[in-house]
Amino acid sequence: MLKPAGITALQYTALTVLERHDGISAAQLARDSFVTAQSMADMVRALESRGLIRREPNPANRRERLILLAAPGRRLLAEYAEPARALEERMVADLTTEEVDALRHALVGAWQSLS
Repeated sequence: MLKPAGITALQYTALTVLERHDGISAAQLARDSFVTAQSMADMVRALESRGLIRREPNPANRRERLILLAAPGRRLLAEYAEPARALEERMVADLTTEEVDALRHALVGAWQSLS
């Protein structure tokens, strides 16, 4: 689905995390995207070089830089929102509403266990 955009599923995930929690550290972005800090450092460089994100100093901690979603990143997410929704719909098409709710609950629980 993302091949035409030239980004990976993990990069897309990181962009969606920033869409919900803009202005976070690379460490937090790595945790919320389920990747290592080293993988996130490489990903941040790639996304920044494409202009999809930007970094700026954290006013509360001058050693840290915050990562923010740039306008081109927002446009990319808007462009792929419907295809992503359709993919998710296809993924759960054979599940009942109760099963979908249970799956979402289980995924949230798994995420909280890793956080």
